Amino acid sequence: MSKLRILYAATEINPFLQTTKVAEFLRRLPQGMQEMGMEIRIFVPRFGIINERKNRLHEVVRLSGINIAVGEDEKPLIIKVASIPNAKLQVYFIDNEDYFHRKSVLVDKNDKFHSDNDERAIFFCKGVLETVKKLGWAPDIVHCNDWMTGLIPMYLKTTYKKDPIFKDAKSVFTIYNNEFDFKFEGDIVEKAKMLDIDDDMLASLKTADFGGFIKVGMEYADTVVKSDEDFSENLNKLFTEYSTKKQIEQVAADDNLLTSYYALYNELAN
Repeated sequence: MSKLRILYAATEINPFLQTTKVAEFLRRLPQGMQEMGMEIRIFVPRFGIINERKNRLHEVVRLSGINIAVGEDEKPLIIKVASIPNAKLQVYFIDNEDYFHRKSVLVDKNDKFHSDNDERAIFFCKGVLETVKKLGWAPDIVHCNDWMTGLIPMYLKTTYKKDPIFKDAKSVFTIYNNEFDFKFEGDIVEKAKMLDIDDDMLASLKTADFGGFIKVGMEYADTVVKSDEDFSENLNKLFTEYSTKKQIEQVAADDNLLTSYYALYNELAN
């Protein structure tokens, strides 16, 4: 049995929130890997639509209180935790009053995309890595799911590379068919920067859109996986372009899902 440590970062997970296939995938895969002997940590944003009382979320004071920089602003990070019913799995929720207390996920009640979703993504990516440092838990694999986690592989290869917690970590980036048309405003590159990161490293992000986050994730991840869905012509072009530089894998959501990922993680870690 493998004793690998797997960190999952994603936009959502059942039963706390489900708006896309990400939630089902995150419910199935980490539990499957845990049952195969791996050690698991799961991180998602604490979107305001998640009912804290019903889901028994509580703050972890010893992990909260770090300030996370997003451009020139610094926002306090609050960490909450809850257990998945009928599974021996805990979920860590990244929270901040300005970013995650509105009663919606990515769009408001008029179906309008939140203009600060880029900042929420940056805060989430940095918040995950800072919390894992505070936990003192060194992951072998960091599995990032969906566009909102796309900056984590880059941060792992730059700012966090020398940190003993992350020095051996390999990253997997899974892309889902959750494309949006919105273009972010303001200097997204300045907002996303950290130590050891110059403008050239974030060149792909300059488009300030869904594709920008996806491209950065693809560039820096050790392995890129396409979810088992039909993608737009736009994204398929992107996959074709990147497949010349990096192998893009597709793992079918069938009975072999768990054994496929078990093999993938072990291959990456060794």
